[in-house]
Amino acid sequence: MAIILTIIAGVTVYILRKQVKRNRSLLIGIVIIWFICVGVQRFGVPFIFKHVLQKHQIERIYSTIGKDVPAEYIKAATGDEESTPTNKNTADYNVKQSKIAIGSGGAFGKGLLKGTQTRYDFVPEQRTDFIFCTIGEGFGFTGSFILLAIYLILLFRIVFIAERQRSVFSRCYAYGVAAVFFFHIAINVAMTVGLAPVIGIPLPFISYGGTSLITFTILLFILIRLDADRQMVLR
Repeated sequence: MAIILTIIAGVTVYILRKQVKRNRSLLIGIVIIWFICVGVQRFGVPFIFKHVLQKHQIERIYSTIGKDVPAEYIKAATGDEESTPTNKNTADYNVKQSKIAIGSGGAFGKGLLKGTQTRYDFVPEQRTDFIFCTIGEGFGFTGSFILLAIYLILLFRIVFIAERQRSVFSRCYAYGVAAVFFFHIAINVAMTVGLAPVIGIPLPFISYGGTSLITFTILLFILIRLDADRQMVLR
């Protein structure tokens, strides 16, 4: 990593060589930034992994980049010299089982409640965080595509409502609702297929849990009420 940072610093100096000749302080600034970055990479990051982050957080970070967690980080996080990285309790295990479930669904799926990965609880948290893999295994690519198409229609509808608002507050609120739904959908789906870290974010109106259902419903109800009263607002 230090070599990469050195190469980046060298390329930056080469690109800005004319500015560096006229202003030596720019070169000093680049060197200072290089020392800071190398110091953070060499000393700051290991310290954070060993003394700040917890075991499950370290596992999620390493599962995102597709690497195994070093034993020294696990030992430092748990305080147990005999501790080693586990398999079933890691986020990497969840993602692998989720991928297997989605892939086994094929084009049309195995049918409702007939998926082996989800029916026999190979996938942890399949009713909440990993609910999309249940849909992927049960209804296959076709069912997953239809679900995402419905979400896309919902997002376009919210954006359409936002564009016809007459007040700045209503328009900003509508775009905020669209952003909340988009990030929840995108991150949850990407999380189940290994493209995003496992951060425990629900899939709107699908994941089990009353809190998320009520929250998303209230967001839409407020938007609908603001849209109903848009003619009463002067530009």
